[in-house]
Amino acid sequence: MESSAQRRLDSITRHLLLPLQSNHGLQKVVLSSNGGLKHEEAEAVVIGGMVLDIHATPSVPANPRTTTPGKVSYVLGGVARNVAECMSKLGAKPFMISALGLDMAGNLLLEHWESAGLSTKGIWKHQNIETAVVCSILDASGELAAAVASVESIEKFLTPEWIEQFGCNIRSSTVVMVDANLNPSALKSSCQLAAESKIPVWFEPVSVEKSRRINSVVKYISIASPNEDELVAMANTLSGGNVFCPIERESSTSKYSKEKVFDMLKPAIWVLLENGIKIVIVTLGSDGVFLCSKGGPSLMRVGCEGVKPYNSNERLFNIMTANCSPKPFSSLQVSERSSFLFAVHFPALPASVVRLTGAGDCLVGGTISSLCAGLNIMQSVAVGIAASKAAVESETNVPSAFNLAAIADDAKSVYLAAKVIFHQSML
Repeated sequence: MESSAQRRLDSITRHLLLPLQSNHGLQKVVLSSNGGLKHEEAEAVVIGGMVLDIHATPSVPANPRTTTPGKVSYVLGGVARNVAECMSKLGAKPFMISALGLDMAGNLLLEHWESAGLSTKGIWKHQNIETAVVCSILDASGELAAAVASVESIEKFLTPEWIEQFGCNIRSSTVVMVDANLNPSALKSSCQLAAESKIPVWFEPVSVEKSRRINSVVKYISIASPNEDELVAMANTLSGGNVFCPIERESSTSKYSKEKVFDMLKPAIWVLLENGIKIVIVTLGSDGVFLCSKGGPSLMRVGCEGVKPYNSNERLFNIMTANCSPKPFSSLQVSERSSFLFAVHFPALPASVVRLTGAGDCLVGGTISSLCAGLNIMQSVAVGIAASKAAVESETNVPSAFNLAAIADDAKSVYLAAKVIFHQSML
């Protein structure tokens, strides 16, 4: 007999695969002050860490066992926090569930959140919490050279009990994004709450080590966004052994073609899809993104059906739908069989790099925000890549503001350059 977990997954799939013909507004219902019912626009829920990042960038090559001249800056961070802030600056209204201390780091993070007009109801604030802090040393190109993370408070205080207090927000959301900073029980609780109400769950792996937490929640996950190393770790965890190896690059100058990279990553991608994840978005840095699913071009229709665009999102929605009509892929042999792997490659955009630490988070934030605006997954990934370009050209993890016209122009160029890289049976 079909399990209840499988039925929930099938329901999520149906929710994701509905075409975006209608736009009648997905609403949540809450009690008004007089006891009657009122409606509010549904929000995405983001669950995970809020972190103060300390970035140290040497101005000359660093030497061991001594200080080095350079620049030290405080940057508001945390994967979930970055994603939610990016979403808000693209017009969405994310509901954040996290935990902060009443210390310097916590006050900086909370003040910024309040100044942006975002809800703090889901953020637990307590004097016994030591706010998560990550100290990163960057090289001259903005790449991470080394880092020390003190983020135990996220696992200790972001508990199932705290998250479950916001079950109403989760059950009425358009999508729930969880980052793997959550401890396994909190991660499972978050995913179960969403799945019970047929809400798609987006899993952001955070790191190679924490990406392995996918094992206990994979049956609830609709979308995952690993980089290539996190993908390999997740596939190994789900396979129960070290079956897959990271791609080895002999030197920083060696470069594989996108076809070769996909061919090396394809078996690991298939493991995630075979375990029930509906969409796998593999981020490749300067090599772009692979968007992968079982079946065929119906992937183009994946989105959050019926979501009413927020005010500023509506402009992005209109620009993208006018300039980026759904790709026909008419030359493909139409096959939606579950044994087929369908993958599209999206190129990265050239950028004047300042720092790279917020790029992946803004890619996720831009994609989720666009899905919530009513765009399909293809258009949304293009917007995410455009948002990540803006992030790498910024001093902060998330730009202070997005130029929506520039985002739309960049997204259009990415979208039009996207190519099907694989559509074959895996049998």
